[in-house]
Amino acid sequence: MTTLLVNGRIHSPAMPDATAIAVGDGPDATVRWLGSDDVGRLQFPDAEVVDLAGAFVAPAFVDAHVHLTSTGLNVDGLDLHEATSLEHFLRLVGDYARRIPEGPVWGHGWDESTWPRPVPPTTADLDAVLGDRPAYLARVDVHSAAASTALRALVPEAGAAPGWDPERPLTADAHHLVRAAARDLLTPGQLTAARIAALDLAARNGVVAVHECAGPAIGGLDDWLAVRDLVHGVDVVGYWGEAVGTAARARELVDATGAAGLAGDLFVDGALGSRTAWLHDRYADADTCGNAYLDVDAVEAHVASCTEAGVTAGFHVIGDAATAAVVEAFGRVVGRVGAPAVARCGHRLEHLEMVSEQQAAQLGAWGVIASVQPHFDAVWGGRDGMYAARLGPDRASGLNRFALLASSGVPLAFGSDSPVTSIDPWSTVRAAVRHRTPGSGVSARAAFAAATRGAWRAAGVRDGVTGTLVPGAPASYAVWELPDGPASLEVAAPADQVQRWSTEPNSRVPALPNLDSGRPLPRCRTTAHRGVVLHG
Repeated sequence: MTTLLVNGRIHSPAMPDATAIAVGDGPDATVRWLGSDDVGRLQFPDAEVVDLAGAFVAPAFVDAHVHLTSTGLNVDGLDLHEATSLEHFLRLVGDYARRIPEGPVWGHGWDESTWPRPVPPTTADLDAVLGDRPAYLARVDVHSAAASTALRALVPEAGAAPGWDPERPLTADAHHLVRAAARDLLTPGQLTAARIAALDLAARNGVVAVHECAGPAIGGLDDWLAVRDLVHGVDVVGYWGEAVGTAARARELVDATGAAGLAGDLFVDGALGSRTAWLHDRYADADTCGNAYLDVDAVEAHVASCTEAGVTAGFHVIGDAATAAVVEAFGRVVGRVGAPAVARCGHRLEHLEMVSEQQAAQLGAWGVIASVQPHFDAVWGGRDGMYAARLGPDRASGLNRFALLASSGVPLAFGSDSPVTSIDPWSTVRAAVRHRTPGSGVSARAAFAAATRGAWRAAGVRDGVTGTLVPGAPASYAVWELPDGPASLEVAAPADQVQRWSTEPNSRVPALPNLDSGRPLPRCRTTAHRGVVLHG
């Protein structure tokens, strides 16, 4: 059975003026044809015809960095993003505890950097609201968390671990231990429901594949195996963040976990918001240079082992000192085995927020992929944002340099790091285009490619058609309702705000939806993956 979608705008490099698309039906269906409505109706007289009434059809999105269980727990749980002060935060916690009177209190999203008095919640604050109830409340970047006394008491060994403080939010190993204890308090049913809720959320947002960044210090092996084995229409490409020292160990771990690589959130450092990202110079608002979890030698051993095994390696890297360590380690491996051997493995770096021109050129020459999150700049960038508070305005203006990476030949893949930021892919594209530092953004076409083809390529799918709508490509697409109708298919991109760079400078891809700040973004009407409708 063929489905013919007519009276729409089709985003396809094969035929930018197409108004109809024919797709196959059932698993592994492909795009069969592109063209105009009248020709399509004649060519496929028995097809099921879907009138799009001017809607926009585009390749489905891929989110290149997520944490599904945590995302799902936040979908119907205690979302603290809206907290505007410590007092508001405590009211939200108390209201939730009264509404859900049993079980642990699991929440996420608070960001004290936006509060009038920018101090994080203490253990005493939580105990005053929750009494003897266990509570795990992660900061927005999930690199620190407030925890009640009742939860801390379940993990006495955390008191001797790095990152422990009796009152302040926990970081590093202490945080990982307490988070694992909190997760153990959740029932299998709650965890399964959370994972399904996260994948459903992805489908509702036009996303048909996600890259799950798992690891021993994140959700543990049991969580990853449960995610891996979940039956759902959205593809899950998993990365396991555990360092190795030999090729044999790399192969053993990949076989044991079924992961696509030993990459993702293998932490070299932490996050800027929690002041745990590893910096050369001290934070502007604290007497620290952050945390270093892996040194150059450990990074080199991991990259070398994975390269020898033909396995994708990768790291979570944010601070400039962390970036320097990683680039030096890659350089050592390239010096021994050559750039082609490194490039063919598809090694990747998550976040890569602080990178110099020389480092970008080296990573581009070595084929290292940048899995980055444009929302970070939208939420924390600018001269008055969290980055500026942590680093000072001058250092902050050099973060998330997407144009530099792209022009240096570094392949880009876009993700959300959900639940850290929204899984909404159009807002991701807009954030990459509307970068808050002039000259650091990319064109809408390049941003869209990084959120579709680029993310598929980062997962090892390099057939040349996946992530596009051309005959023979997988029938993975989304139908979008445009807020202002078909006329909103335009992109206003002031030259002083956007560096116009494209992966296909000679292509005739039709215009994308208007991404101006303040305008409503497209709403997903239908999501289909390989011909199977997942949403709508």
